[in-house]
Amino acid sequence: MTPLVLIAAGLVALVAGALVLRSFGPRYRVGRLLSTTPKVSVADAVALAASGAARYVRVDGRIDSEQEFEDADHRPLVFRRTRLETRERTRWRAFEDAREAVPFELHEGLAAIAVDAAALDAGLVVVPRESAGVAADLADRIPDGLRPDAEVRARIEQISSVEHATVLGVPVAGDGSGPRLTAGLGRPLVLTTLEIPEAMRVLTGGQTTRPRAAAALLVAGLTLFVIGVGWSAVAAVGVGR
Repeated sequence: MTPLVLIAAGLVALVAGALVLRSFGPRYRVGRLLSTTPKVSVADAVALAASGAARYVRVDGRIDSEQEFEDADHRPLVFRRTRLETRERTRWRAFEDAREAVPFELHEGLAAIAVDAAALDAGLVVVPRESAGVAADLADRIPDGLRPDAEVRARIEQISSVEHATVLGVPVAGDGSGPRLTAGLGRPLVLTTLEIPEAMRVLTGGQTTRPRAAAALLVAGLTLFVIGVGWSAVAAVGVGR
């Protein structure tokens, strides 16, 4: 075995690990942002918005709103997204996507900053409520071309005003309505009401095999690459003597 073989094997393992992580789609990026984004206080986020400095930050706080609405269990909500989806091979495709939202803020002590609910998409990480069935169960809501026996599900994601949240975004000055956190700098607005480890489990769909395989490939790849480069360097020094 030569150093070049080790380096090549390391690079292959690194690429394979990266591809496994990429197979999670946008969820991989959201998870990486949750793990690496620097945390600031709500007051610091407000100051950043006022300064005009564009920074992508993490802010933790309590959700609050003066315009909440109730769900079926009378819990006060500030955001609800209901999607009807049909299975296409190994993926689910949404054919109906309804949103309900009211203005809400993130509070920490006396400081508060609004959250741009309109910018929430793949960055919303909560425990979804799901119910499954077939298209025929939807009666007149079946889209054209969908077979009555096609597998469908209803997926509901919601945010309550009694929860604490972690929000990732860019603080910006509001248009007369005060500072807010929104998407920016090429990154999504992320909001989760879960602890970070639990949010990661939701992002991976509860899977453990693929994340562990990716981690093992990345560690092995980096190890092989470093050993190969070190071996090459030692060999080069020996030849030069």
